[in-house]
Amino acid sequence: MTDLTRLSAADLATRLAAGEVSSVEVTQAHLDRIAAVDGDVHAFLHVSADALETAAAVDTDRAAGAPLGELAGVPIAIKDVLCTLDMPSTSGSRILEGWVPPYDATVVARLRAARLVPLGKTNMDEFAMGSSTEHSAFGPTRNPWALDRIPGGSGGGSAAAVSAFEAPIALGSDTGGSIRQPAAVTGSVGVKPTYGGVSRYGAIALASSLDQVGPVSRSVLDAALVHDVIGGHDPRDATSIPDAWPSMAAAARAGQSGEALAGVRVGVVKELDGDGEGFQAGVRQRFTETLDLMAAAGAEIVEVSAPNFEYAIAAYYLILPAEASSNLAKFDSVRFGLRREVAGGTVEDVMAATREAGFGPEVKRRIILGTYALSAGYYDAYYGSAQKVRTLIQRDFASCFEQADVLVSPSAPTTAFRFGEKLADPLAMYLNDVTTIPANLAGVPGMGLPMGLAPEDGLPVGLQIMAPAREDARLYTVGAAVEQLLEANWGGPLWTQAPALG
Repeated sequence: MTDLTRLSAADLATRLAAGEVSSVEVTQAHLDRIAAVDGDVHAFLHVSADALETAAAVDTDRAAGAPLGELAGVPIAIKDVLCTLDMPSTSGSRILEGWVPPYDATVVARLRAARLVPLGKTNMDEFAMGSSTEHSAFGPTRNPWALDRIPGGSGGGSAAAVSAFEAPIALGSDTGGSIRQPAAVTGSVGVKPTYGGVSRYGAIALASSLDQVGPVSRSVLDAALVHDVIGGHDPRDATSIPDAWPSMAAAARAGQSGEALAGVRVGVVKELDGDGEGFQAGVRQRFTETLDLMAAAGAEIVEVSAPNFEYAIAAYYLILPAEASSNLAKFDSVRFGLRREVAGGTVEDVMAATREAGFGPEVKRRIILGTYALSAGYYDAYYGSAQKVRTLIQRDFASCFEQADVLVSPSAPTTAFRFGEKLADPLAMYLNDVTTIPANLAGVPGMGLPMGLAPEDGLPVGLQIMAPAREDARLYTVGAAVEQLLEANWGGPLWTQAPALG
């Protein structure tokens, strides 16, 4: 039998619908794969004890002729930032160790309703603060392409699980690049939808105006299929857009037609084109080659400028800590989570002891920074100014989209770096999100997909595609077309070149 862990979610769905394989067989294959390699990768924090039971129920309903969604019976991994009522939800932090929520996040509830099979919860930087998954309180995840390298962050667990064939698809969250950057360094596909296009209800908040849940996969079509399941309006999320969304899977399939790039105006953002300081030569080389392939397929390559992108990181690292300091105030030892008793102490003493023991150094750093930025006398100078820069960045996007249908850049300035390489220098770590942060500040959708291997180290390099807000379908059409071009150039999907694990 074909190794079921090497099949795409779309292929698995086709075989499941045709009765060629059962969901129990598919799920067991992935559980076996997790058992075989996750000791090295550490993509999962928790593996579901109910996965096979869930899969068996899908098989029973399918045999009885019950109507099922396209992805029914397909296994999926879930980033530990999302609440699940049957599994712990820790957000990678000791302060929530062992906490099992009393409800499912909306996206998780939609997965269950569509009859996907949750495999477990994936590792992440604590409260999604990081670009390497080294800040997880439960130990780092390793990159399946090179175990001495980081898998990106904060969603390194989801990207590594997909890249290591432990799951065909996964859910992540993206606050400043935490889906797209891990996808870049693990050779995966990751999508940050339009802000408000996917519900945030039940996603443990980092920065509420920036966070967005999205899919992680090995193909654009697989990401689109997941997006169709989790997307759409949610009345429980005050920021949810009440739009009627088109099918992202149909848009991705349209992109595979072979003519989808003809006449498309592809804007190369001058400020993110890879020529700047800190960009690896191999990243720039693969980006240039990808632009050439797109031009040969009929795309019109135009240079656009977004001068205020220069200030994106500075603005982001004022807005995010400010919102994080407010969101994380709820972890106070009183209502749920960790509690450190202090003999004879007051509530304030217990709270201080609990937060000291429960939060890691990066979380403490950002809480302190955010509290300072919001303090009396500094609000206008820091947080208020950052919000003004955010408006300028949104205007830059609007100007660029007047000249181009989509914008492109590298997803990350380098390939995966080695563990410990940037831990001692937080600013160097923050710069790893230089190309992805602007999309979060503006709320526009972005996709990361592999565009080859860097010649220096043979590790994956990612392409970022961005579209105007609410034009997620355009993102999938162009992304699928580019993916098809690149795979024809490589002689097959990039993941087939990944080193064997286990």
